[in-house]
Amino acid sequence: MLHNVLTILLAGGVGSRLHPLTRDRAKPAVPFGGKYRIIDFTLANCLHSGMHRVLVLTQYKSHSLHKHLRDGWSIFNPELGEYITPVPPQMRKGETWYSGTADAIHQNLFLLERANADTILILSGDHIYRMDYAAMLKFHHRHEADVTIACMKVGRGEAGQFGIISIDDAQRITAFAEKPATPETIPGDAGHCLASMGIYLFSKQLLLDTLETDHAKADSSHDFGKDILPALINTHRVCAYPFGGSSGRVSPDNYWRDVGTIDSYYEANMDLLRPVPSLNLYQDDWPIRTYQSQPPPARTVPGASGNEGISINSIIAGGVIIAGGSVQHSILFPRAYVGDEGVVRDSILFERVHVGDRVKLRNCIIDKGVQVPAGETIGLDPAKDRARFTLSTNGIVVVPKNYRFS
Repeated sequence: MLHNVLTILLAGGVGSRLHPLTRDRAKPAVPFGGKYRIIDFTLANCLHSGMHRVLVLTQYKSHSLHKHLRDGWSIFNPELGEYITPVPPQMRKGETWYSGTADAIHQNLFLLERANADTILILSGDHIYRMDYAAMLKFHHRHEADVTIACMKVGRGEAGQFGIISIDDAQRITAFAEKPATPETIPGDAGHCLASMGIYLFSKQLLLDTLETDHAKADSSHDFGKDILPALINTHRVCAYPFGGSSGRVSPDNYWRDVGTIDSYYEANMDLLRPVPSLNLYQDDWPIRTYQSQPPPARTVPGASGNEGISINSIIAGGVIIAGGSVQHSILFPRAYVGDEGVVRDSILFERVHVGDRVKLRNCIIDKGVQVPAGETIGLDPAKDRARFTLSTNGIVVVPKNYRFS
């Protein structure tokens, strides 16, 4: 059954709300959690679910994403028909870039047509979660569905950010509204709604026919949530697969995050630092794979002041050196450095960030290659920070890649 599935992973989004982290990279390639990229979580789900034929549709500033896929995910055997293949825009259907999620797949229909598959799994490469897609596939066949949409329960107050669905007693979807102003709640639970996770299973022929029909509509935005799925509900058997619970091989944690904004990205990273993390990276039954270089072990050393380097409730990657500084409730990527009497709190330091002596950082995200000069203060004076850097709604300061202090 699994060998008849082709996975299409959409990874071409601009990620404008994550700027400046997406200034030089695609959103799925943004670093996460001390050693990973965002796309690693979806790819790890494919790996563990047995979905070993994956096309990654890329577009926006995709060089670092392609490099990451080459270095970290060239793990399948093409002799067995397995692959993870990046697919840049081909412009086989015209001379335009992808204009929507459905259009991205429509422009690559030739790949679907020649694939030896009867079912297409469609995923997004910019969410943080663990899920067994094989269990969803079994549900899809058991319910004899034409389309299956993975769904989860969300609070009514945040429902306007999602496609909201209604179902009958047989898990068949009876209504689909994309980001409604007045969302329909779950019967008997006025505080919650059922939201689409952007994970879809289609019968291959139905997907081919539907995309061709949608492409011919001049008034379509060529988006699954806005155009494709609402229309199919009235003509085909579209079912809702409940996320989480005990289905599948992965230990249930019911954690799913769209890290599309600076604040949601920051909060998802900070979730990893909870005493009992909502998403546990340390369990053995569903490890997250990535590419990683071979830095030396992390270490703490005394500074010139005599202060010991310390780390409290933090994630510290390989090659990190804390030389007489203090790191508290923070995430440090490989080869970051914190100097003597430096204080890093509630912050994320990307690879090779160098924090000089006596620097004070709080509520910061500092991108790769930044050297923070001695005595600098970031995250304690909003007016000063706003004049130099990006400041999120919740006050998170983002220092862009390779920023040079004057």
